[in-house]
Amino acid sequence: MLITFCSKGSHDITMFGDIAQQLIHMMGFCETVPGAIREEDVNQALRNLQHQIEVTKQEKKQGDVEQPNPLDADLDEDEFEPEICLSVRAMPLIGLLESAIKDQSYIMWE
Repeated sequence: MLITFCSKGSHDITMFGDIAQQLIHMMGFCETVPGAIREEDVNQALRNLQHQIEVTKQEKKQGDVEQPNPLDADLDEDEFEPEICLSVRAMPLIGLLESAIKDQSYIMWE
């Protein structure tokens, strides 16, 4: 499933459903699709998301155990896919939220 976020002053952003729902939850909203954030709630949603991303980063740092280098294993280079952290995946949504604040707009997803 794909979820598309939109706001009137910005380009649409499409994400995989599981990641999008996780980010929606981090903003403090129900993950149901479709959904929306009212104009007056966008600033708080951005603060919530940024805070939760920082909490997640700290938890990951504390829980990090030295992972074996996949290139040392018997994997072909083509088989290795690096993990993309949540903070990187959230960047387009953060930009959309900042744009909505600037334009005094709402956010919708479907």
